[in-house]
Amino acid sequence: MAFDVMEWLQLGIRWIHMITGVAWIGASFYFIWLDMNLTPPAKDGHKDKDGVGGELWAIHGGGFYEVQKYRLAPPALPPHLHWFKYEAYFTWISGFALLSVLYYFGAEIYLIDKSVADISKDAAILIGLGALVGSWIIYDLLCKTPLILHQGAFGLVLFLLLTAEAWALTQVFSGRGAYIHVGAIIGTIMAANVLMIIMPGQRALVAAAEKGEAPDPAPGLRAKQRSLHNNYFTLPVLFIMISNHYPGTFGHEYSWLVLAGLAIVGIMVRHYFNMKNQGRAKQGFFLLPLAFILFFGIAWLAAPKQIDLGDGPAVSIDTVQSIITERCVSCHAAKPTNEDFETPPKAVKLETVAEIKREINRIRQQTVDSHTMPLGNITNMTDAERLLIGRWIAQGGKTD
Repeated sequence: MAFDVMEWLQLGIRWIHMITGVAWIGASFYFIWLDMNLTPPAKDGHKDKDGVGGELWAIHGGGFYEVQKYRLAPPALPPHLHWFKYEAYFTWISGFALLSVLYYFGAEIYLIDKSVADISKDAAILIGLGALVGSWIIYDLLCKTPLILHQGAFGLVLFLLLTAEAWALTQVFSGRGAYIHVGAIIGTIMAANVLMIIMPGQRALVAAAEKGEAPDPAPGLRAKQRSLHNNYFTLPVLFIMISNHYPGTFGHEYSWLVLAGLAIVGIMVRHYFNMKNQGRAKQGFFLLPLAFILFFGIAWLAAPKQIDLGDGPAVSIDTVQSIITERCVSCHAAKPTNEDFETPPKAVKLETVAEIKREINRIRQQTVDSHTMPLGNITNMTDAERLLIGRWIAQGGKTD
């Protein structure tokens, strides 16, 4: 059996990405929850006089915990101060490595779809990188406008900008490539928030405390604001991380709109839990059933259109096998001839009638209901060929 170096490299990077991502998102969820559950200390008590802004008692793992948050800084800094930054940095680094290995080195397969836009590999990579950098610049500038003072309006404008960018990316990339770049854009914004805003704000706070000076509250408030933005980004990003398993989303004719709708679902769920953390679960309870209805409404609207297969003559398995051999077997064979694969993707082989019959549902989903296969339509499967395959399946997928 051949050793697929690229497959194992992708696995290793993806695993690191998941580990660091779980650590980062877990920290984000915990600290937002913590911030929203702090209770102010007794007025004029010793904690209040020491600058404690809020406190919380919790029990976990067989023990009691007391947590205190200072309004600005404690009277004296502790000898050991824990920072939370490397989770964010390594999540972005591993994510960008995976983006490069899978979508940039393999741009012809995963990123470029000639039926969408006939662009070169270099052009595709430059567009992708430009989107990452440009999106952060626009977002950061937007945060420095008066709009930032109006949380709801700011969120709506940002959502519309990202949706417009998702649409634009679907005009130059494959659906899968567009989705992953929207995720990379959001991940870049989140990591840059940590690097460029949150960490400098915390360093300024620590530096002032070390000098015995009254800290400027503005950097801390900006850091808190960006942390909250990151918190709302998390669930849409998690969806994008798993979206490549669901071609009905990125392979849809209006994939950008499907993505926008599912992002709203994630934002609504996150907002409900944030309201719950503030003790406002009853006021926000409607968000959960609404998110549920929206999710299944999107699923219904995004369902594949019933293809008019017509009343044409019966399609033989020989015709179908001929199409699949020409368009699919270069990748889906025991020994792929496509140099980008050493083993068949997802262990799917389509060299024999029995193998084609076994994968009939996947073939229908990815070549007839959507055009996600062949990847990037690299073998130029035509609509007429997809129609023939669909007609064969509709006729019962007969092999005799």
